[in-house]
Parts: sequence; structure tokens; C-alpha cells
Amino acid sequence: MAEITRKYDDFEGLREQAVTLRRAGLSRRQIRDRLHVDNNNLLNRLLDGEPAPEWTKRPNAKDDMRAKAREFRLKGMTYDEIQVELGVSKSSISLWVRDLPKPERRKAAEQARLANRMRWEHELAVRDRQRKQTKETAKKAIGSLSARELFLVGVALYWAEGCKDKPYDRREAVTFVNSDPSMIQIYMAWLDLLGIERERLRFAVMIHENADVAGAERYWAELVRADRSAFTKTTLKKHNPKTVRKNTGDTYRGCLVVKVLKGADLYRRIEGSWYGIVLGATQPIGEMSH
Repeated sequence: MAEITRKYDDFEGLREQAVTLRRAGLSRRQIRDRLHVDNNNLLNRLLDGEPAPEWTKRPNAKDDMRAKAREFRLKGMTYDEIQVELGVSKSSISLWVRDLPKPERRKAAEQARLANRMRWEHELAVRDRQRKQTKETAKKAIGSLSARELFLVGVALYWAEGCKDKPYDRREAVTFVNSDPSMIQIYMAWLDLLGIERERLRFAVMIHENADVAGAERYWAELVRADRSAFTKTTLKKHNPKTVRKNTGDTYRGCLVVKVLKGADLYRRIEGSWYGIVLGATQPIGEMSH
């Protein structure tokens, strides 16, 4: 220790500087770098008795869990019930609540209900993991799309969700409406593939009048990377007080309408391509003419 202190001629002066920096809210690392103190033992001596500033203290992630476990225990819940609620181990629960009184022993019927509930919770968790794994595996299996694959996807997507001519109303207009952002993204990528200039696109939002209209308009404009000048007047759907809407919340943004100006030729290509897909899918393999 004497060798350490000899390195610094004025220990008290150095300590005074360290304490001043500590009280100013600096961390140990900041003080060490500021005073060029490379020895941890010496740094400990310099800061002896000085508490660390609040911002340097790491919160204990289990403090909240511990408080909830104690609250549940005081309500008479068993370790099994607390484990179902919090998803933590029984050993942790025991450590947190062992000083609290044990709840009264439950009747057999109540214990059976709890056991059934725990089995059901476990079954739901297993199903959820399987569901997520299946989706993730399927997603990874797709990989990148070729230009032809994206073209076919886009034709099928439009024919399923886009506006189509009627025998009694031939308009040959290319208009796509959807509320799913991922569908809009695919459709926009498809239009890019076909070389449709962005100047030919017009957008419009369709949404309930009591939703966040301005927020929805901003969201769709950012998604399609379009200037607001490309958006026409938003269509507001009147709210019927007799109905209970389920499409509410932060994720509800109505529908986006994407219209291609001067799209008659494009519409004919879409319709022709769609019936080409139908023909190709319904003919036996090997009978397609090349």
C-alpha cells in the first residue's frame, strides 16, 4: 500500500478531487480516467464513504417480481399459483416469501382446478412455441424471389384484392385497396418491377371518422415513401353508434387505396396474365405449349 501512496505525493489532495467529482455525479470510471488513477485499491480509498450517484446503480430486474410474489403470497396463493402468474422458479419464490405465513390448505376440488389450469397453461405455451416455429420455418424456406416469381405473385395478389372490370362496366382501371401493410409493400414492389413510375400513382386513405386519421395518413405516406401531394382526400366512414367496432387501437390505420393513372394497358396485361396462370395451373404437367 505504501508503494501505491508514494506514487501520489498528495493523497489528501487527490482524495478531495475524487470526492468533488463523485458528488458532482461522476462514475468510478469517469473519475479514474479524469484523475489517471489506474489502481482499483487506491480508487477505493479515494472514494471511501462516498455513495455512488443514482444513475450508476443498476436496477434489480427481480425486484418487481419479488414484490408481486409477496403480494400474491399474502393473498393466500400457493407456490404453484404464483409460478403460473409470474413464470419464475419455485426456488426463487421460496426465497422471496419464506418469511410470510403459509396459506391455508385448499380443498381437493380447488387443488384439482389449479392442476388443470397449470396443465392448460403449459399446453398453451407448447402450442404457441410450435406455432411460432412453424411460421419461422416456412418464412425461411421462401428465400429471395426471382423477377418471374414476384410477377406471378403480384398478378394473383391484384386479381384477389384489386378492382376488376364487370361485363356491364368496362373501366380497365388499376386500383388496389388493402388494410394490410405487408400486402401494400408487395404490391408496391410489384409495380416497381413493372416499371410503373411513381408519378403515375395516386393514394387515398379510407378510415373510420373516429380513428386517428392524421396518424393513419402519416403512416401510409411513410410506408409507400410518397409525398403527401400524391394523396387525394381521405374518405371517412361514418360511425354507427349501434355497432361495436373491433378494428380499433394503435394498429388500426384504415385502408390504403393505390391507383395507377392511365392504367388501361396495365389492366389488360394483368387480366391476361391471370388467365394465363389459370391455364398453366389447370393443364396437366407437360402439356403446356412453349
